[in-house]
Amino acid sequence: FTAMDNNSQGSGAVKAGLGSLFGGGSPEYSNTELSGVPLTGMSPLSPYLNVDPRYLIQDTDEFILPTGANKTRGRFELAFFTIGGSCMTGATLGALNGLRMGLKETRDMAWSKPRNVQILNMVTRQGASWANTLGSVALLYSAFGVAIEKARGAEDDLNTVAAGTLTGMLFKSGGGLKGVARGGLVGLALSGAYAVYNNWDHLTGSSSSSRLY
Repeated sequence: FTAMDNNSQGSGAVKAGLGSLFGGGSPEYSNTELSGVPLTGMSPLSPYLNVDPRYLIQDTDEFILPTGANKTRGRFELAFFTIGGSCMTGATLGALNGLRMGLKETRDMAWSKPRNVQILNMVTRQGASWANTLGSVALLYSAFGVAIEKARGAEDDLNTVAAGTLTGMLFKSGGGLKGVARGGLVGLALSGAYAVYNNWDHLTGSSSSSRLY
């Protein structure tokens, strides 16, 4: 028995030494205490680890953000994506339209190098024109949106509708008062439709809740 006691004491000393070497100051938990801790989405931890599993469970998402920053990107950050995406979309749609027009205008010609060159010219011309148009509209919309947001100090759907209306008015300003009015109405309709689509869940939820009462 003496030898067994010495061996157990020696193993205990070794465990204590290793525990102090690797941070043995942490609290130890029994199997009973660990069994009562919920581990949602996690595999059961070993009871021999000096880690409290309650510190590993997080109910909410945590983000590392600068002081005063929002969790969502503002209009200035989204402006680059909006302008670039609009240019690429315009170039794609314009290229497809140019291909359609080129095939239509050269349908009486045999497949040859002059026909291919004419179709290619139409594709590049239409692609550049559409990309320039949509890119200009996106640039105006983003500039108005950022300016209105900075002036009002708030970000809501009113900024979207106002930016869309002003963009349509300025884009069609070369056509006189009728062009300005027509462009403003188109911009108002498109931005209003986007605002309704963006808040459709909220609108349908509020209408359904009002019906219950």
